[in-house]
Amino acid sequence: MKPFATRYLLLAVFSLTLGACASKPAEPPPVASQPDGWEQLQQTIASHELATAEDQLSALQTRTPDDARVEQYQRQLAEAYLQRSQIVLQKGDVNAAATALARARALMPQAPAVTGGDSVAQARKAELAKAEAALKAAEAKPEARLIDPTAPTTVIALHTTDIAALRQQLDDIAADVVNYHCEVVFQVPRRQDAPWLQTLLKKRVEAIDPDFTLKQRHEIHRQLSAQAVLVTPKP
Repeated sequence: MKPFATRYLLLAVFSLTLGACASKPAEPPPVASQPDGWEQLQQTIASHELATAEDQLSALQTRTPDDARVEQYQRQLAEAYLQRSQIVLQKGDVNAAATALARARALMPQAPAVTGGDSVAQARKAELAKAEAALKAAEAKPEARLIDPTAPTTVIALHTTDIAALRQQLDDIAADVVNYHCEVVFQVPRRQDAPWLQTLLKKRVEAIDPDFTLKQRHEIHRQLSAQAVLVTPKP
C-alpha cells in the first residue's frame, strides 16, 4: 500500500503544478520602443524629405540647443541639399537647383566643422563652390542654335549627302545638347546609319564637356530621310 500511496501523492502534485501553469496569465509581448527625435530626423533625411527634416531639426535645436548632434545634422542636411541641387541641375531644373543650393548655403555656415580649416571642410566648401558655378553657368545659357528651348521636341532634317553641312549641323546639335541637356533620337532609314551619326555626335559633345552624360538612341523609319529629334527636359 505504501508504494501506491507515494505514486498517488506524486500524481496529485504533478496535476496541481499543471493547473498552476495553465492558470498563469500570458505575459504581453514587449512594446517596440518608439524612435526618439534624433532617430526620426535621421530617417527623414534618409527618405529625402528635406523640408520636413529642417522642421524637425529646428524643433530639436530649440529643445536642446547645446546638443552636439545639432551641428552634426546641420552638416548632414546641408550635404543632402547640395546633392539634390546637383541632381536636379543635371536634369535641367535650374529653379529647383537654385532653391536646394540656397538651403545648403544657409545651413553650412551654422556648422563650424564645415566652415573650419580642416581638409574635409575645405572639400565641402569646394564642392559647394563648384555647384554654385555650375548653377550660374546653367542660368546664363547661350542662345540656342537649332532647338526651341520652350518646345518639348525639335526635329532637325540631317544633310547626310553634304558632309560639310552635316558637320556644322552636328556641331550645333552638340552645343544645344550640352547647354539644354537634350536627349537625342536619330531617326534613320537604314540601321547602319545610326552608329555613324551617334559616334560623330558623341565626339563633339565630349569636346565641349567631357563629363556630360549624353543620352542618345535611334529609331528605324524606312520611309523617312535621316533626322535628329532633340528632346528638351521638362522645366
